[in-house]
Amino acid sequence: NERLEFLGDAVLGLVTAELLFDAHPDWSEGDLTRARRSLVEGRALAQKAREIDLGAHLQLGRTEVKGHGAEKDSILEDALEAVLGAMYCDAGLPAVKDWAQRVFSEALASEAPRPERDPKTNLQERVMARYGEFPAYELVGDSGGEEDDARFTVAVRVNGESWGRATARSKRAAEKAAAEEALAHPGLIDE
Repeated sequence: NERLEFLGDAVLGLVTAELLFDAHPDWSEGDLTRARRSLVEGRALAQKAREIDLGAHLQLGRTEVKGHGAEKDSILEDALEAVLGAMYCDAGLPAVKDWAQRVFSEALASEAPRPERDPKTNLQERVMARYGEFPAYELVGDSGGEEDDARFTVAVRVNGESWGRATARSKRAAEKAAAEEALAHPGLIDE
C-alpha cells in the first residue's frame, strides 16, 4: 500500500495542478498552489474517503480496529492515495483525471473563489514587507496531555513584542490561531 500511496499522491498532485491551471487562467501561481494544497491535503482527502465509505473496506490490524483506525484521517488519506495509485496503474492518467474532475468540480468551476492565504503565510508576508523580519512563534505552554484540547499555548512575536497568543490541541493549530490574532494588531492595521 505504501508504494501505491506514493504513486497516488504524485499522480493526484499532477492532475489537480493541471485541472486548476486550465480552470483558472487568471490565477497566480500562489493562488493555484494554495488551491491544490487545500484539495489534496490530508483532512480534505480523508473527507473524500469518508464520502465514499472507504474506511468500511479497509483491512486493518487488531490494534487499529480497536483504535477506530478506519475513522482516522491519516489512514483514510493514505488509503485513498493508494486507491488512486492503483487506479493509475490499472487505467492510466485519464481515469485519475476524470475522478479528480468529478470530486473537485466546485473548486474547478470558473466562478470558484480564489483560495485565501492561511493566517501564518498572510502574517509572514505582511510583517516581512513592513518590518523586514519574520514573525517568531514561541511555545509558551504544553500541558502534556495527549487528548487535551488546550494542550499547546503559542505566542507570536514581532520585534520582540507579543502580537498574538493562542491555545489549541496541536502546536500548528495554536500557531495558526495566534497568527489570526496578530493580523488584527495595530502594527499592521494602519498600513
